[in-house]
This record gives sequence, structure tokens and C-alpha cells, in this order.
Amino acid sequence: MRKRLLPRWMAVLAASLISGSALAQESAAEFFDGKTISYIVSAEPGGGYDTYARLIARHMQKHLPVRNIVVRNVTGAGNIIGANTINVARPDGLTIGTFNTGLIYGQLLGLEGIRFDLTEMSWIGKMAQEGRTMVLATNSGFDSVQDLVTAPETVLMASASLGTANHTELLILRDALGLNIRLIPGISGGEFELTMLRGDVAGVLSATSSRNLFVERGDGLYVLSVIGEEARALGVPQARELVREPRYLPLLELTETVAELGRLTAGPPDIPTDRLNMLRDAYMAVSRDPEFLEQAALLQIPIQPSRGDVVDQRIDAALAQPPETVALLREVIAGD
Repeated sequence: MRKRLLPRWMAVLAASLISGSALAQESAAEFFDGKTISYIVSAEPGGGYDTYARLIARHMQKHLPVRNIVVRNVTGAGNIIGANTINVARPDGLTIGTFNTGLIYGQLLGLEGIRFDLTEMSWIGKMAQEGRTMVLATNSGFDSVQDLVTAPETVLMASASLGTANHTELLILRDALGLNIRLIPGISGGEFELTMLRGDVAGVLSATSSRNLFVERGDGLYVLSVIGEEARALGVPQARELVREPRYLPLLELTETVAELGRLTAGPPDIPTDRLNMLRDAYMAVSRDPEFLEQAALLQIPIQPSRGDVVDQRIDAALAQPPETVALLREVIAGD
């Protein structure tokens, strides 16, 4: 039987489509080859976000065909400026970054200045589950959460910038547990411990890993935990156990969800799928890299990674709060 030949123009078109398909399969690697990725840190140098970012960037470039990954600190407005910078970057995969998970609360509240929608960002992964722990300085004269409830005078507590997870969650705990505290905002990085050692404030709420050395030295003690494994192992009370009214439980559940999304990395919306997958794969390869894990252990920072597609789902869930929960969150913030 005689074979039917395609017209020349159809053969050329078919060949170009096949060639285009082959190029598409290689396009992500070809695109990244020899280029530089900017990794934006929306927080000050020296803190937890900066530590994670620099360690991740150092090892992530080993798992991508890029020339290097450069870390840039873009700070201000409670991490909003840095997150906005990531969001408006060209969606080519060459700009990624990290920011405070408190921006989840910020989006729920519709904070002024936010120019992003976290549900639309290109999520690359998260590197930790950061249990929140309240630490009181041993020189403060307070030994328990109950001391903060019954204190005859308002107790000063350190917090980061307005709108950060640290600040918002302290306000939630204040109302949910009936703590007689007032927040002193604008403190970051190593300043938390200095302010406690000087006696300027009694304590702080932060990621458990950030205060491990401070407690181990005998300068502080854990008194309360929100899904903090280290503190739970020491028998420290859990926030859920001390809630004074059931209506605050949804806010504590939200806090627990946010804590599970520790040390996020994201890019702007609409990064091409093949490039986003390559970034996600490289990120997860970092989380298994023996040298990375060894250095993380030396720094005493926990590693509990999740890939970006999993993070994407959890971000959607965190932001899908019923109106009454958002209203209560707004009430808590307004009482600051």
C-alpha cells in the first residue's frame, strides 16, 4: 500500500512543533544556566529569617545551573516592603524571597500597604515548623504565665514590628489568656535578648529555636508554648490549656497553622510551571543535603521542610477564615 506523504508545509510545521516541545522540556535548565537569582529577605540582617535565607541560598545554588544566589535585605513596614518587592518582581524565577508569616494575619486584616495576595504567589517551600514559645528572663521576677495574669502592674514584653507574627500572636495570647502585659514593639534579632538582660522587658514570644541558647545559659525560662516541641518536652503549659473563653480557640488554631509554615520561600505570581518546579526541586534537595543539615544543626535551627505545592494548600487554608474569626482578630489588634 502506497504511503500518503504530508504536504511540505505540514511536515515543516510538525517538525517545528516536535522541536518546540523538546525545547520546552529543557527550557527551565537553559533559562537558569549562568544567571543570578536574587533572594530577598524582608527582615533585618542577623535574625532568624536572615539566617535561614543565607544558609538556604548558599546550598540551593549547588542544585541549580545558576551562577549564584545573592541575598538582599529589603526591610520596612513589618516585612510588607520586602514582600511587595517580591510580588511585583518579574515572574521569571530569578527573584524569590522570604518574609514574616505575620503577613498572613495582615492579609486577613487588609493592612494598609499590602500589594500582594498570598494565595497568588509562587510558593517554593517552607523549611521549618516554628513552635511559638514565651520566654521570661530569669531576672524579671516572673516564673510562670500565671504571674503575668495576676501581676499588680502591667508587665512589659518585647515584640517585633507591628504586623509581624510575633507582635500579633502576643496580642492574641494577651486577650485569650488574660495576661496583664503591654507590648514594646520595634525590637528585632539579638535585641530581644539584650532588652531582657537589661531588664527593659520581662520576656518575649518567639520561635522556640531562637531562644534555645538564651534558656540553656540560664538567662531565661520557657513558660508557655504554642505547638513548641522543645517546650512541650519540658512540661511547659500549652496555650490551649489556659484559654479563658472558648471564643478565642479559633484564633489559637490560626496561630498554630501559621506556626507550621515556618521560614517560607516564595516568588511572584505566575512563574512558569517548569521553572517553579525546578526551584521547588532544588529547595527540597537542599533540605536533604548532608552539608546543609550539618550546618543547620550547628546553628541549632530546626529543619522540617515542605514543598511549595503543599505550602500553597496550607496558605489557602490559613486565609480561608470565617468572618467571625477575622472580626475577633480585628478586635484583638484594635485593643493594642
